[in-house]
Amino acid sequence: MKKALFVLIVLFVFSIKIFAQEKIRTVHVMVALCDNKHQGIAKVPAKIGNGQSARSNLYWGALYGIKTHFKKSADWQLIKTQTSDLPDHVLERLIFRHSTKQTYLIADAYNGAHIRQTTMDFIYASGGYNGQILKEDGRLIPIYGAADLLVYIGHNGLMDFDYPEAGTLLPRNDQDRDIIMLGCVTKDYFKDIMHPLGVTPLVWSTHLMAPEAYTLEAALKGWVNHENPQAIRERAAQAYHRYQKCGVDKARWLLVSGY
Repeated sequence: MKKALFVLIVLFVFSIKIFAQEKIRTVHVMVALCDNKHQGIAKVPAKIGNGQSARSNLYWGALYGIKTHFKKSADWQLIKTQTSDLPDHVLERLIFRHSTKQTYLIADAYNGAHIRQTTMDFIYASGGYNGQILKEDGRLIPIYGAADLLVYIGHNGLMDFDYPEAGTLLPRNDQDRDIIMLGCVTKDYFKDIMHPLGVTPLVWSTHLMAPEAYTLEAALKGWVNHENPQAIRERAAQAYHRYQKCGVDKARWLLVSGY
């Protein structure tokens, strides 16, 4: 009898520990690789402007690209690099695990020639569509429309092409989702698309900007700790000023949160 009671107590305590574990949260980053040929951008050196090669691309393998910068981050550990069996137009996928939180970051490098697809994938994921689950690191990791935070990095494709369905797409479910959009003038171009989807814009831009990885890393420091959008945006602005030397007030004007 005593042995059975002891076993029940142990099971009860164990179940409490499992219940108390922090819920896995996911950041899914979609990067439209910089592409001199297929995007309406100010031309950059060919080595960093080849949208069909992630290796040295401005937004991926260059000094402040997602891959290079986050691999150096003390907050994130790279646990997998994938270059095959990927979604259409994705050249490489990185999976990072946060060093102290039950949080994963999945970053996809999209072929720069397919920036329209990158944009559509981001919009639909923001609405809760195409939710998927990855089995990695002994975990079930939600991505796309099942992720908690969706991030777009790269050229603002809506400067080059139209999105006829703007304002008509409705959320697939009532899951809370946040977004970050690092690209030029993303607030003005995307607010009428994102508002009906019910997402919370943590950081997006009011003017031209360099959508480099240090801004995202700073914003994520606040997000993983459940800070409010204003605090997250302030982190992003401080980082942008630190690297761009533009003045913190200008960075705060450039990077904003909310609608």
